[in-house]
Amino acid sequence: MKTHKIAIIGGDGIGPEVTTEGMKVLDAVAQLEGFKLERVVYPFGSEHYLKTGELMPDSIWEELKGFDAIFLGAIGDPRVEVGLVERAVIAGIRFKLDLYINLRPIKLYSEELCPLKNKTCEDVDMLIIRENTEGAYMALGGIMKKGTPDEIAICDMVWTKRGCERAIEYAFEVARKRDKDKKVTLIDKANAIRAMDIWTRTFEEVGERYPDIKREHAYIDAACMWMIKNPEWFDVAVTANLFGDIITDLGAMVQGGMGIAASGNIHPGKVSMFEPIHGSAPKYKGKNVACPIAAIMAGAMMLDFLGEAGGSARIENAVTTILKEGKLPSLDARSGHKTSDVGDMVAKAVTEVSVGV
Repeated sequence: MKTHKIAIIGGDGIGPEVTTEGMKVLDAVAQLEGFKLERVVYPFGSEHYLKTGELMPDSIWEELKGFDAIFLGAIGDPRVEVGLVERAVIAGIRFKLDLYINLRPIKLYSEELCPLKNKTCEDVDMLIIRENTEGAYMALGGIMKKGTPDEIAICDMVWTKRGCERAIEYAFEVARKRDKDKKVTLIDKANAIRAMDIWTRTFEEVGERYPDIKREHAYIDAACMWMIKNPEWFDVAVTANLFGDIITDLGAMVQGGMGIAASGNIHPGKVSMFEPIHGSAPKYKGKNVACPIAAIMAGAMMLDFLGEAGGSARIENAVTTILKEGKLPSLDARSGHKTSDVGDMVAKAVTEVSVGV
């Protein structure tokens, strides 16, 4: 029986609650599909930092490389300096493990959840490829004369040819495998930020190697507009780190809310991390009301990455059935269902749905 070794970091706020339900569903699928999940739970997060003063020890990075995947809940706590733990845990994992792809599916599973009028499930089905290790998030720069009238803040955006190329190549490969429009859209702002011409040129160079894939281009402001007006125009899109962070949250709203939005932080062929994108929501901590669907869908993405396509399909089909049948009226804390009950609902549904891979 195949065994997958998973590192679990529940993190802060609702993170431990939703990862518990995600693992509950994964265990149900593992039993059906005939594989095992060997797990190691790590305490890293704000609570751990407040108790010990430790963020991520240097020894952890080699240890994490020995896992098949990392399952993350959420990071963030108002008792700690803004961004301190996020930079250590989330950014630390992304940068130190070189998880250069952030993969964000934006897919509508029930028309009742979409805030856009006259849009169907067929209209909202796209993948956003966000370059995950460069750009503004490299944190190159700093602040001088802080707290004075002459304060200066500098943050450099840095893109490398290699960084752009490997993200763009991944987007074309994904578009080739997807059963949709065979189209990749580059999203940049090269008209105003001329250094982004490195993206424009690299996109054209890489695209020449994929003659079967159509190429399109949109500036980030126009892309946000079109995502609302005509989401059906998008198949696969690729963009830089900062722009990808913004537009994928917009996409989450189009698909029904942050409560269903999952992402993968991927280095193909190496340990990668999967997480819901909704944040830690500390006001709901311990109340058993947070929606765990995003974490459950992150688990589905993780299974697909691990080569368990059948198990991934079981989860997606189960969630689709639950949402289409109206068993969850919303994807937030107001759904009227307990976090644990939603996990039970999906764990039961994975045994009842048909699987097509």
